[in-house]
Amino acid sequence: MTVSRHELEKFLGQLLNPELFEDYAPNGLQVEGHLTIDKVAFAVSATQESIRAATDWGAQALIVHHGLFWKHQGAKTITGPWGNRVKLCIQNNLNLLAYHLPLDAHPEIGNAAALARKLGMVDLTHFATYKNKPLGIKGILSTSLSAKKLKDLLEKTIDHTVVLASPDEDLVVKSIGIITGGANNEWIQALDEGLDAFITGEISEYNWHDAKEAGIHYYAGGHHATEKYGPQALMENVKNTFPHLETRFFDSENLA
Repeated sequence: MTVSRHELEKFLGQLLNPELFEDYAPNGLQVEGHLTIDKVAFAVSATQESIRAATDWGAQALIVHHGLFWKHQGAKTITGPWGNRVKLCIQNNLNLLAYHLPLDAHPEIGNAAALARKLGMVDLTHFATYKNKPLGIKGILSTSLSAKKLKDLLEKTIDHTVVLASPDEDLVVKSIGIITGGANNEWIQALDEGLDAFITGEISEYNWHDAKEAGIHYYAGGHHATEKYGPQALMENVKNTFPHLETRFFDSENLA
């Protein structure tokens, strides 16, 4: 059995409500392909690697967190490596759907929520805002850990090296705010809310000193690595809703 492109797009729109977000990119269908779908691939980003993996598998749709088009890039010619991404989608009649901030913020299947549950956090609620919309999740660890042990747990969970800026790695961490990806300057929101720690993907040189001196534990686990679990949670939701569809998540090696 198959699902129509329109039916899948409508379901994702109702689930993620992209129209509520003032985002950096267009959310939803970015490249139009097959009218009917029986295989849906998922990935963090629309790269040549992920697009080829999806089409080699026989997918008619690829759903990602990072799509092909970004407002800050403006008009672009379909040339070079980036142009090849677009051409790969068109040549293979592949539907490309992307959900950026809506997938970050979703309280159940969002990147932050999915990572929080992987870490054993409870009492989850919205954390931090952008244009009056949530960006992440905050909560408490079901079992308190030292800052160092939380670093070890996070590294094991995301399978990625974690940078920790900490006033004292032996101090106990219980409350955490999470914004996955490139939210390195948002640690101040965790500090303002009195949280013990902040988890994101990236860290700048000055973040290390600022957070450490302010007395908060700042964890940077990689942009890609911290945003793997939202697409996977979305995949499970799609599979549960359309059990006749085949779904597969394609990961990529990305140390950033």
